[in-house]
Amino acid sequence: MCALKQDGRTSAFEEPFLGSNDGRALQRLLDELGRLPGIGPKSAQRIAYHILESDSEHARRLATAILDVKKQVHFCPICFSYATRDTCDVCADHTRDRTTICVVSEPRDVAAVERTGSHKGLYHVLGGVISPMDKIGPDQLHVRELLSRLASGEVEEVILATNTDVEGEATATYLSRVIKPLGVRVTRFAVGMSVGGEVELADELSLGRAIEDRREL
Repeated sequence: MCALKQDGRTSAFEEPFLGSNDGRALQRLLDELGRLPGIGPKSAQRIAYHILESDSEHARRLATAILDVKKQVHFCPICFSYATRDTCDVCADHTRDRTTICVVSEPRDVAAVERTGSHKGLYHVLGGVISPMDKIGPDQLHVRELLSRLASGEVEEVILATNTDVEGEATATYLSRVIKPLGVRVTRFAVGMSVGGEVELADELSLGRAIEDRREL
């Protein structure tokens, strides 16, 4: 049961963890940390020991932050980036250039492009890339929603900012083919992004230059 505070309220963080005290709490933490991308056994061990050596309040803040982000963050219904309100901050910002949309694969790519300060327009997140081997085609991405946004005639340019690997290039080629008949200018990253490079991992200077030197398809 949840612990009852003096004011009569209960706290979800004061109820016991799921399962009994079987002596595997540390191993379960190590297992969960090891499932995070880029975290190997040694890194998981360092993080686990850091949590153990921290005070209880630090652990509560970490747990609260994780639960809050899962509870409060959702996909923007317009661009499909992450949002904590009805729409994301970019879509809600009326000072943004609404004649330009930068198309990216994942929400994390929005943050990467934003750090460059080179793009003043809007975004559209596909939710992946075309990958026949993974049985992902245009119908599994937010392509239909992108075309709906272009139907208003307000957008003059679409910047295709997918990764420069095989899947990213195939996705950019497909989008260019379906967008250009609408009379919208289609551009692609130019110099600054290496072949096979990922948008998320690019440094700000290279990514900013790639945006500024984009080429027309």
